[in-house]
Amino acid sequence: MTKSFFISGILFSLVSTCWSIEPSEFKVGGFLFNRPAEWKWIVPSSTMRKAQLAVPATEGSPAEITFFHFGPGQGGGVKANVDRWFAQFGNSNASQTEEKVGEKRIVYAVARGTFQSGMPGGPTTPLENYALEGAILEDPQNGDVFVKMTGPAALLASATPTFREMVRAAAASQP
Repeated sequence: MTKSFFISGILFSLVSTCWSIEPSEFKVGGFLFNRPAEWKWIVPSSTMRKAQLAVPATEGSPAEITFFHFGPGQGGGVKANVDRWFAQFGNSNASQTEEKVGEKRIVYAVARGTFQSGMPGGPTTPLENYALEGAILEDPQNGDVFVKMTGPAALLASATPTFREMVRAAAASQP
């Protein structure tokens, strides 16, 4: 009995350790992302999310980064997604820019203001002084990848350079 209890304990410990490992890199669609070391891996809260990260805050709420991929021709186009993201911010300052990394086009969406947090079509919670940093990595062959970071505006101001670096490296990971 003692021997089987000991073996059960070791197995439980191994399984627990494996489940708690935070991947340093992960694939979404055709892109390979490297998780910044200081950002936390979160088990996705929805089956629609392919990955989810959190930017820890020294005070207040963390920022949330969500990754979506629906397949070729799915998930709506760039304009539909940018418009939807901007609609989640009432009375905000919003802008859209783009860049190319190699042959890959990245469209960035930035908004600051009151974030209407919640599922589309459901009840929302207004969060003041929040911000959005979104990126759409275009991939006509495998389907676009949508990456959205939301959180307190001050936290996003400091996390945005790391976010963009992560997105650019993912775009460069695909030929």
